Amino acid sequence: MKKFLLASLALVSSVCAADIAIIAHPATADVSLEEVSRIFMGRAGSLMPVNLPENNPLRDQFEQEALGRSPAQMKAYWSRLVFTGKGRPPVEVDSVAAKIEFVAANPNSLGYIPASEVTDQVRVIATLAN
Repeated sequence: MKKFLLASLALVSSVCAADIAIIAHPATADVSLEEVSRIFMGRAGSLMPVNLPENNPLRDQFEQEALGRSPAQMKAYWSRLVFTGKGRPPVEVDSVAAKIEFVAANPNSLGYIPASEVTDQVRVIATLAN
């Protein structure tokens, strides 16, 4: 039973850890990963970041890998900025499909999705390989 649980946990971990594609509107200029990090931290205003809801495994993975912070750290970070009036958190959408639609319709937006779900509506500007 213990071996089964460990094998199941390993399978779930590998499924959750997918390659992440950083996406933008097709007309958007190239953006470095450093710039992506600054945009999602509210330190650069050139593009509007688009997030998935809190506790979404892909959002958690993105925050860890691209921003170097845990979900709890990001929540505290944005709470502090909003409270002091120094920033607005990224726009949130409910799903990967909604994010693709939003980014495709808004030339100044930036998001992340599983690399396996990229469509021709958006342009991949970077990939975080896992």
